[in-house]
Amino acid sequence: MIVSPLDYRYGREEVKTIFSETSNLQYMLEVEAALAKAEAEVGIVTKETAEEIHKHANLKYVKIEEVKRIEGEIGHNVMAMVKVLTSVSGESGKFVHLGATSNDITDTANALQFKKFYSYLIDDLIRLCKVLYEISKNNKYTVMIGRTHGQHALPITFGLKTSVYLSEVMRHLARVEESRSRVVVGKFMGAVGTGAALGKQTMKIQSILMRNLGIAEEEGPTQIVDRDRYVEYASVIANIATSLEKFATEVRNLQRPELGEVQEPFNEARQVGSSTMAQKVNPVTSENIVSLARIVRGFLIPMHESAVLWHERDLTNSASERFIIPYISILIDDILGKMITVFKGLKVNSEAMLKNVLNDDLILGEAYLMALVNNGYGRQEAHEIVRQASMDVRKKGGELRDKIEKKTGKKIKKLSPLDYTGNAVEITEKILKECEGVLKRHRT
Repeated sequence: MIVSPLDYRYGREEVKTIFSETSNLQYMLEVEAALAKAEAEVGIVTKETAEEIHKHANLKYVKIEEVKRIEGEIGHNVMAMVKVLTSVSGESGKFVHLGATSNDITDTANALQFKKFYSYLIDDLIRLCKVLYEISKNNKYTVMIGRTHGQHALPITFGLKTSVYLSEVMRHLARVEESRSRVVVGKFMGAVGTGAALGKQTMKIQSILMRNLGIAEEEGPTQIVDRDRYVEYASVIANIATSLEKFATEVRNLQRPELGEVQEPFNEARQVGSSTMAQKVNPVTSENIVSLARIVRGFLIPMHESAVLWHERDLTNSASERFIIPYISILIDDILGKMITVFKGLKVNSEAMLKNVLNDDLILGEAYLMALVNNGYGRQEAHEIVRQASMDVRKKGGELRDKIEKKTGKKIKKLSPLDYTGNAVEITEKILKECEGVLKRHRT
């Protein structure tokens, strides 16, 4: 019986595979095999013993059904795996898991999952950067209304809007890359972090083990890898999800018919907008991004709480992490892919943007305020003149410039909103140049 929507609705198969039950078992077996080889390297077990364990530490010999059967009997998943690996490894089996505690295996296996997923996450962010780069470059002169509090404010460009998003995504990429060295971390220091079982050899074994697995080692473990690392991982993921929700919300807002400035991709030949309102073109992908982003962020509190354990460790983090780590990883990849699709196929209605700008004379309020200041008025005095004039326009109609001239008795040069986008183009170009450097770095 399938219950989770991850199993039938959300997520890429290749990413879900990283966190699947079978992959988790294979990662643990990979750690056991690497541990045996590290112990052989320092002379604790023979090379032949390590090779025999390595030979059998895979799903061909360690059947997941048998592991689950034994776990049902003994109530311990890692020990169940150890028992099966021991039984299939012949005489060498008596050295399986030597000097290890369960979390030496599971936390190091987690690190291997993180290591694999980070490559997908970084690739997703780079692809999103590329799409936003193109939109920003193509629309750096596309004038539109800037809005604050949901109200018309001042003219901006659509390229500026999306380049701000691009800048945000580049920061996320930097956070992900920086966090990787702190998150992809394993351990082999036994039950309370002292490595007492194998004595002085333990630290050397841990270094060899982690080096061979291509991951970092925990500097100060307890029974587990310190969970501030997992909190950081979840926090970085939640931060990305928040940005994606923001981007998708903007698409939804700008797609409203009364604005009509953008539209997410819609297959006009086949896609159905509503089961009853056949005319509907709904921003369903953007809405889906928003919905799933909230699920991702919802795991942030339990992740923080899972870092608060008694003494050197208890089990209160175990069950929650089985949900948190796979879910946030699979879902962030899913919504990043959807966000890329939305932006890649986004219809930018520059004509509607221009029409909305030209139809609102009041967005020149600040421009006329500065014109008055340049004509000798104090800033506060000019502000009040423009405020009163704009209220007159709202009540009685007419043009803002005419109202200002009537109040001041002075002629004012007619201004255009198309000429009042400030440094929008320059800011956009600066961000585009920064992105070019980021993309060049990731091509090498």
